Formats: sequence, C-alpha cells, structure tokens
Amino acid sequence: MNYRLLVVDIDGTLMGSQGGISDEDREALAAAKRAGVKVCLSTGRASQGCRWIVDELALDGYHIFFDGALISGPDEELYVEPLRRGIVKEMVEFVRKNDIYLELYSAKDYFVEWENWATEIHRSYFKLEPMVVDFAKLRGGQRFIKGGLITRDAEEVAKAKSFRNRFDRSLRFSVARSPAYPGVEFINVLAPDVSKGKALTALASHLRVSLSEVMAIGDGTNDISLLSIAGLAVAMGNAPDEVKAVAHRVTDDVGRSGVAAAINKFLL
Repeated sequence: MNYRLLVVDIDGTLMGSQGGISDEDREALAAAKRAGVKVCLSTGRASQGCRWIVDELALDGYHIFFDGALISGPDEELYVEPLRRGIVKEMVEFVRKNDIYLELYSAKDYFVEWENWATEIHRSYFKLEPMVVDFAKLRGGQRFIKGGLITRDAEEVAKAKSFRNRFDRSLRFSVARSPAYPGVEFINVLAPDVSKGKALTALASHLRVSLSEVMAIGDGTNDISLLSIAGLAVAMGNAPDEVKAVAHRVTDDVGRSGVAAAINKFLL
C-alpha cells in the first residue's frame, strides 16, 4: 500500500524518558518527507508547547493538538472543538469548592490559579510557561480548548476522580502518560466528542487522503481512536496490551527508536 500521510504521537512514541528525539527517528521522518509523505504530529500536548518540536523536525503542515480538539498549521486553524463556556464556568466553580488544581488552555496560553509541582513539569519538560490568574476574572469571550488535571499521589487521584464523577456526562476525559514521569497521570479534559480519531478523519478529508492511505504510530490509550481507523496502525513496543490489540503491527519501544523502525519497515 502507498501511504500518503504519516501520523505520529509524541510522548511515549517519538519522545521517551529523556525528552529528546533520537537521531534515527529524526532521519526516518525526514526520509518520509523526502519520499513525498505528509507527516503529522498527533498529541495531547498543547499546540504552543510543540512549536520547538515542529521546528526541529522541519514539519510545515497541519498537526493534531489537545488530543484531537485542534488541528492547526503554521498560519491557520483547520478544525477546533473547544469547551463550552458554560461548562468551563461549572468546572471552575467545582474545583474552587473542592480545592482541585485545574489547568485551562486556549490556543495560545496556559492558565492556572496557582503554581505547584505540575506547573514546574510543564515549564521544564513541556516548555510551557503558565499564566497565573484568577479564573473568575478571565475574559468572558476567552475560548478554552482543553482543561487539565494532573495526579501523582492518592489525594490528587481522589480529587480527580471526584471531578470526573461530577462531569462524566458533559465532558470527555483521556489519560496520557510520559515515560519521563512514571507514576504521573495527565488527564485531558475535553469537549464530549473530541478524539484523535475524529480529528484524523477531518484532516484526511481536508488533505484529500483516504484513511486507508494513513499510517499511524502511537503508544497510549488516547491513540486507540487514531489507530482504529488508520490504514496501517502501528503500536509501540512499550504500548499497553489494549493499544497493541487494535494495531496491525507492533514496532520497537521508544527507547529503541521504534518510530524509525516502523517507517523503514512499513513505509519506505
């Protein structure tokens, strides 16, 4: 099969515990581009925290951010599914009442009401600088694309569970993990219909690429919707069994440049 679009997750797929991209993966992605394949990143990360990755890999097309809530390129948004303003108001009221740390993301900024260990992870690893604000004073017209909860101990897990129980019917939650922070869960808080798979469908349609011509590589449960519709779905060797179960092929783990191995074996 002649694959025309390559979609690659970041954390646990392209980037491992050291937070960098291997020379092998970088060269394989460049080779795919030289072969005429469009390369798209698909991540739960915020778009503003991925610019350096996009620049380092010289990727000038569209990419999927915020776990599928936004597709954007260098100069335009192709697709966006933000949180409803009313539900954001309810979220803020709930976290304030229950002393829960919450992050809010627009397309350009990342907001918190106080700093803690989680904001330091964002600053040092994801290269995101928080804006510390009073959520109640944010402009009414502000568009938020994603909320975020982060947990690493039993108390934080319990608080996140209470939040999820409260908003289970009105929001979608997806859990992402990074090899750099074992034991930490990054919980994406999204509009109900958001998924990487839905975003891929929109992107492929815009590019006039059939889903059968898409090769996707991922490692997390939030990649399942993506892998489930791609013409060739490749799970990383470090992916859990439930992700491998929906994939057509399994490559090496992230520490052994599994992206490069998959590209060289199945695409080039």
